Amino acid sequence: SLARGWELMAICLAFFPPTPKFHSYLEGYIYRHMDPVNDTKGKRESPARSVPPCSWVAISTYAKYCYNKLQKAALTGAKKGLKKPNVEEIRHAKNAVFNPSMFGSSLQDVLAMQKERYPERQLPWVQTRLSEEVLALNGDQTEGIFRVPGDIDEVNALKLQVDQWKIPTGLEDPHVPASLLKLWYRELEEPLIPHDFYEQCITHYENPEAAVAVVHSLPRINRMVLCYLIRFLQVFVQPANVAVTKMDVNNLAMVMAPNCLRCQSDDPRVIFENTRKEMSFIRVLIQHLDTSFMEGVL
Repeated sequence: SLARGWELMAICLAFFPPTPKFHSYLEGYIYRHMDPVNDTKGKRESPARSVPPCSWVAISTYAKYCYNKLQKAALTGAKKGLKKPNVEEIRHAKNAVFNPSMFGSSLQDVLAMQKERYPERQLPWVQTRLSEEVLALNGDQTEGIFRVPGDIDEVNALKLQVDQWKIPTGLEDPHVPASLLKLWYRELEEPLIPHDFYEQCITHYENPEAAVAVVHSLPRINRMVLCYLIRFLQVFVQPANVAVTKMDVNNLAMVMAPNCLRCQSDDPRVIFENTRKEMSFIRVLIQHLDTSFMEGVL
């Protein structure tokens, strides 16, 4: 019953946040249980009772998962879309405690998750798979690609498929994988361009040489994933594609910058000023970063 109580909390937090009044109480309760000293075996009521051996309840694992979910739910709100969570989504939320999602994890964790299935891959399967899906559905010839959101219920369904390592089937609208791809970048545990490099980015937002140097100084996995993204976006800025999509380099930089960089200031003036610099930095990379070395890399 202890494990099931935490399981239920994890499932609820996967779909909706608590009320503001209840939030701080719940946060405190979860936080107090994050220490592994709380991990315990269930206690028998009486030694004489014939009961099966009690299994270990990793309360701290549940608590850490619930704490992360609580923080995200507070920012993003309840599950979007018209459809209520279906049985498969609820089962997936239940299993996610011990089988982490590719969404909301770190790049290192995502690569660790796929190591058994794709030991040779240098890039996250979810990133390359969704990118290929956008192009396969002629996203580079679709007006408003990356700006127009995909149907939220279709995006949720695709997210579930991808998290179960299923290759998407039956997709018709490129806006659906495009929306999910943006979501994956945006939900990374640490931004694609880590916080330690943020100041350099907004300092060199108009200097192509310095901006490219920042990219080459990133940790290897961040550098590879970012270069793959920029190479992907460079497909869309070709004039023949822009003529149809109406998404030139400025528009692409505007929609993609928030998925790569995260300003940590709470000051609205700083956020507003930095937003322009973040967009400019990504635009400079699309225009000047040589990504030819990424050809054929998966």
